[in-house]
Amino acid sequence: MRMSKRFALAAAAALLTLSAGSAMADGEKIVIATEGAYPPFNMLGADGTLSGFDVDIARALCTQMKADCTFVAQEWDGAIPALSAKKFDAFIASMSITEERKQKVDFTDKYYNTPPAIAVPKDSAITATTAEAFAGKTLGAQSSTTHSNYAEAHLKGAELKLYPTADEYKLDLANGRIDGAIDDVVVLSEWLKTPDGACCKLLGTLPIDPVINGPGAGIALRKGNDALREKFNAAIKAIRANGEYKKVNDKYFTFDAYGAENAQ
Repeated sequence: MRMSKRFALAAAAALLTLSAGSAMADGEKIVIATEGAYPPFNMLGADGTLSGFDVDIARALCTQMKADCTFVAQEWDGAIPALSAKKFDAFIASMSITEERKQKVDFTDKYYNTPPAIAVPKDSAITATTAEAFAGKTLGAQSSTTHSNYAEAHLKGAELKLYPTADEYKLDLANGRIDGAIDDVVVLSEWLKTPDGACCKLLGTLPIDPVINGPGAGIALRKGNDALREKFNAAIKAIRANGEYKKVNDKYFTFDAYGAENAQ
């Protein structure tokens, strides 16, 4: 069963140490967690290797900070409690900066910002991303995300079905068990390029709700860890300025995922 395999891989990844670089062996030690189930931002390979935009940005930040970083896999739903329990020092996994989450964790400045979108089967009769268009329809979303919150607030006519990871809603959408799915436009667009996503099409992007979506994705840190937050913030600015951010960005995207400069 896929979920059992994923949990086994996650356990294996938790034991895997990926150094940010041998030159930083004497630097500050930072344990960074990511989900590993949100391509192209973070993925967990069959061999337990973590990869993706989030992971490569994290490595670039660690290099900039001259830190010795270890990466572990962490399931999304338990990320904030695990961070608070000091199981790791930072969660870098496309977590949007929201006021609700800021009650429990601190965030760095954003490191990217892309809009939400909806995907539907290619033969779908749905032609708009409105509440009226989805009235009486089933819409899938990953639980405990800004996307599920967005659907609850703005697509009230839809029956919202929640999933532990993006992989599960994609499977149901491909097999016709739901009428649409809401997620980050990049996540959906990349999936649609794969054989598994050939079933479906992008219906359209959604206007960002500043309250729900926040200013973008940031690095989640334990409350009060101001020194580490400022180090990460300085490193984000530095890799934006020195071209390292662009190198990582261009490996995955044909556009600047950072978003508008004033969207802080």
